[in-house]
Amino acid sequence: MPFSLHQGDALRVLATLPDDCVDSVITDPPYNSGGRTAKERTSRSAKQKYTSADAKHPLPDFTGENMDQRSYGFWLTQIMTEAHRLTKTGGTTLLFTDWRQLPITTDAIQAAGWLWRGVLAWHKPQARPQKGRFTQNCEFIVWASKGPIDGSRNPVYLPGLYSASQPSGSKRQHITQKPVEVMRELVKISPEGGTVLDFCAGSGSTGVAALLEGRAFIGVEKTEHYAGIAADRLTETVRQTLTQDDVELTV
Repeated sequence: MPFSLHQGDALRVLATLPDDCVDSVITDPPYNSGGRTAKERTSRSAKQKYTSADAKHPLPDFTGENMDQRSYGFWLTQIMTEAHRLTKTGGTTLLFTDWRQLPITTDAIQAAGWLWRGVLAWHKPQARPQKGRFTQNCEFIVWASKGPIDGSRNPVYLPGLYSASQPSGSKRQHITQKPVEVMRELVKISPEGGTVLDFCAGSGSTGVAALLEGRAFIGVEKTEHYAGIAADRLTETVRQTLTQDDVELTV
């Protein structure tokens, strides 16, 4: 299979993987935003933070969303240090964040040994306007590399701005689900045939995009419900993308 999916705590799972086994780490960690005070951070679940009151999506919560900024920075530094070990020299990482956590995210990846390369933007066209204010319709993607990048190894020209709405209705299978069309562009930073790691895999969108773009995938997801959804989506993607040349008939 061109993917492996682990259900469990990310730090524990990553510690079992060998050095230099992935080309890119692309993930959307629970970045503990959406709260200006300690009470807002600790008294609301992820579902209460990231879905509107009238949405009523039957989506389970996920853990790790109640740390303050310093604790989040410490955790992210720990796990990105481990991810650095797993990544080949010249490999890359892309981390989703919002405006509140952007500074601590750039600090953490550098503390973990990565070379910070810049910030990409994901524009969400359906964001709610705010009277008398600027619309907060972007999430950000901090990207970095493990040492110098050899452009000849993966000669792609990728944009720095992506625009797409979050999946809705029955297509929305996770509270913070990312659109596959955006993820398909992002995984192109990994060379063709390379391996993408997402240690907060959620419902598997990064993995689906990686498989569709001819990359292998390693995923880790702590919440059992979402790990099950990710497994189903990844398996279905493999089934849809198989060709006759991929199948060996035995008699």
